[in-house]
Amino acid sequence: MPWWQVVLDAVGALLLAAALVLLALMVRRRWLTKGEPTFDMSVRTHPKQDARGWTLGVGRYRGDRLEWFRVFSLSLRPKRVFDRQAMQLGDRRMPAGSEAYALFSGHVVVDSRTAGQDVEVALSPEAFTGLLAWLEAAPPDAYLDG
Repeated sequence: MPWWQVVLDAVGALLLAAALVLLALMVRRRWLTKGEPTFDMSVRTHPKQDARGWTLGVGRYRGDRLEWFRVFSLSLRPKRVFDRQAMQLGDRRMPAGSEAYALFSGHVVVDSRTAGQDVEVALSPEAFTGLLAWLEAAPPDAYLDG
């Protein structure tokens, strides 16, 4: 077999693998958005880092949990889970400087605290309103001890 056929076969195999990965990402996204409300949401676990540290993802409400999945991952398990009783929201702001290029267009940055850790989330103003409603919709006794 000539060398150029070997190279052509290798390039074809790489293109097929890339197409299969893209197809798997699309099928995963479709599976994640099936059934429960979802929205685009970025997360940064180390807040004071300029534009670095943001990871694009999808948020999904499931009962008393907000599950967050990375966009560029094949995992069907959430990367982070925010518990309704443990999540506290702080100030919100517009992305500053190069942060605007690292996030989805039009998203606002919200300081939050969950399970003793500071986390910043970025989401659309509509999704932020939905998050506030979800947090406030907890049963009245959910925050009482015992």
